[in-house]
Amino acid sequence: QLQLVESGGGLVQPGGSLRLSCATSGFGRTLATYTIGWFRQAPGKEREGVSCISASGGLVNYADSVKDRFTISRDNSKDTVYLQMNSLKPEDTAVYYCAGTMDYCTPYVSSSEYDYWGQGTQVTVSS
Repeated sequence: QLQLVESGGGLVQPGGSLRLSCATSGFGRTLATYTIGWFRQAPGKEREGVSCISASGGLVNYADSVKDRFTISRDNSKDTVYLQMNSLKPEDTAVYYCAGTMDYCTPYVSSSEYDYWGQGTQVTVSS
């Protein structure tokens, strides 16, 4: 069982930055052998795949809506995956989730391919 915990969410002004972290809870497996994806869900909208990173970190993919603004990375020595979010917009407001899978990091980040989920962290972009 892979148990994931997100952190780093909060309130930020448009144009600002946040860095989200996804770590294991300390119980269960390490995330080092998993593809990790980031997803978000705004009120009244479907969950959207934002980005993913392969277990080695050598392959990453991004949704078009965040490309060139968000950067995903991982530090397997710290058992943590990060999502650096820059140039934030009000439409980035959502609950952000990280999730793990043994499948590949594919260009279209689909929630149906992920088996283990964190509880989410709120990101609010507002002036």
